[in-house]
Amino acid sequence: MDNMIYTAMTGASHVLEMQANTANNLANLSTTGFRAQIDTFRAVPVLGSGLPTRTFVAASTVGTDFSPGPMQQTGNSLDVAVQGSGWIAVDMGDGTQAYTRNGSLKINENGLLQTQSGQNVVGIDDGPITVPPNEQVTIGTDGTVSSIPTTGVLSSVSMLGQIKLVNPPEATLVRGDDGYFRTRNGKPAPVDPSVTVEDGAVEGSNVSAVSAMVDMISLGRQFEMQMKLLTNAENNDMKASGFMTLV
Repeated sequence: MDNMIYTAMTGASHVLEMQANTANNLANLSTTGFRAQIDTFRAVPVLGSGLPTRTFVAASTVGTDFSPGPMQQTGNSLDVAVQGSGWIAVDMGDGTQAYTRNGSLKINENGLLQTQSGQNVVGIDDGPITVPPNEQVTIGTDGTVSSIPTTGVLSSVSMLGQIKLVNPPEATLVRGDDGYFRTRNGKPAPVDPSVTVEDGAVEGSNVSAVSAMVDMISLGRQFEMQMKLLTNAENNDMKASGFMTLV
């Protein structure tokens, strides 16, 4: 009976956690470059006095679905979508670098190339990329940022920098609470010249609305089953106590 109670109690707790993560995936259905979160669990014996008859459910390492999302054409010259594997490096403002697939970029009031959330895009020299005023920006497949003046001599093209594109092994990446990925050891990933981007497009979220909704329904049924197990354990305990009283 102890085994049933521990398994059902911890199982219900982690099913609620899985529901929260699935709901978060659904909430990011339209978030550019979002990667769905995957939860896995395992049974662990309860160690202590007496026989090891009790087990509980423990969360394993939370994983990430790194499959690519759909490409969405925007026609915006500041939008880039990473083709295949790879990441765009951004400066987090504390001396560290993080990585994102969200290539919806902007130029702030100081002329710095940034993400929509305000992080500076890192160049291959690990510095920011600055865009002069009154310039039309284009981004090449290798991340090269060039500009053409909108006034004066329109034929002159200036290279402003090159976006740092990296491709660290997926097993070395961890997701932060801010949605950005970082290397486990905290060291910046090296530039990977094989990573390319497509200008005028962004990558959509790789969350499947249908699969996520099916998971939500399935998790709801699992939670109901765990609650029924706890109810059965309580009923069995009451009946056993009644038999002991009669004896």
